Amino acid sequence: MKLLEILRQSSYDDAIFSVDEKQWLEERIVEKEGKKGIEYKAICVVRNKEIKLTPEEVIRQLYAYKLTHKYHYPIKQIQFEFPIYFGREAKRADIVVLDKDDNRTAYIIVEIKKLKAKDGKEQLKSYCHGTGAPMAVWTNGENIAWYHRKNPNYFEDIPGIPKVDETLEDILNQPFTMNDLVKNDKLRITGKTLKQLILEMEDEVLANAGVDVFEEVFKLVFAKLFDEKQSGNEPERSNRNLEFRNRGGSAIQLKERIQKLFDSANEEWSGVFEQNAKINLTPTHLEICVSSLEGVKLFNSNLEVVDEAFEYLMSKSSKGEKGQYFTPRYVIDMCVRMLNPKPEEAVIDTAAGSSGFTVHSIFHVWRNILHKHKMPISHLFTAERL
Repeated sequence: MKLLEILRQSSYDDAIFSVDEKQWLEERIVEKEGKKGIEYKAICVVRNKEIKLTPEEVIRQLYAYKLTHKYHYPIKQIQFEFPIYFGREAKRADIVVLDKDDNRTAYIIVEIKKLKAKDGKEQLKSYCHGTGAPMAVWTNGENIAWYHRKNPNYFEDIPGIPKVDETLEDILNQPFTMNDLVKNDKLRITGKTLKQLILEMEDEVLANAGVDVFEEVFKLVFAKLFDEKQSGNEPERSNRNLEFRNRGGSAIQLKERIQKLFDSANEEWSGVFEQNAKINLTPTHLEICVSSLEGVKLFNSNLEVVDEAFEYLMSKSSKGEKGQYFTPRYVIDMCVRMLNPKPEEAVIDTAAGSSGFTVHSIFHVWRNILHKHKMPISHLFTAERL
């Protein structure tokens, strides 16, 4: 395929695009003799003229096509190389979706040049501050992130961008069940890790929040795990909307809801936190963190996801003092299979750390029970009722 040939040996990828989207561009590509040999060219979807397809341009063409066919924005509302002025200096945004009522105003800004999300986000911040655009997108074709410019100081993650006939509020207020979370798991769709999300939260709010970062992130993970567990596989709970979600209301209302969720988790899983423990993040800081974590599936997830984040959050000094060592997951899996624990047996790990051996033993036993009863193993298998 010509697309693969163009992207080969570059830092760009086409993983976020559908087969139909890639086929659309593949069919438009023509080979022409250039000064340095064969060049790949195509008619630009926005400018309607022939352009050379560099790896970056491939991603721009594909995303512009997605904007017109998935989100249904008209071509006249999309502009490439949109000028953004900083004093006398002008920079140009890769793609801008213009406001439908004012074709001089940016509505959504898309950045493709920066290959790392963190760098792209900083570029987008400056572009949004310079234009007042409320939303931004970063992608390198392999990963993607969507942001809402909440105010001049904070960018918060959002689950996507609205279609032409929708608003941001429509996106934030859509029903969101456990099935929706599994289908749209943020780590799978964006290609990010939980550690990367925590690093972004640190850059955005946590580093200067005046709180114990490990403690506060753990409280949020604790509350989110409880929320996901409440949406088990029983029919009466399958349509339950998850509570750990920013629905676009006030930051104070969100904090009250998340604190209530945490209190319920702390009551059911007593002994982890003090009885009257509170979330110490300010409503504004909490809002940013919830928006970042809400789309991540944690319950029964791959424990490597949680371990990497846990290991990062433990400072080097704390790890040294506490003797923390994180056993690779494939080693744990091998040991558990060799041990082959039974339902009536006890497993004791005297140096539990993140409880990898214990949790994998539980998973192993539960899978065997389901297999014995000829029941399928779902994403919520440890919450099944026999």
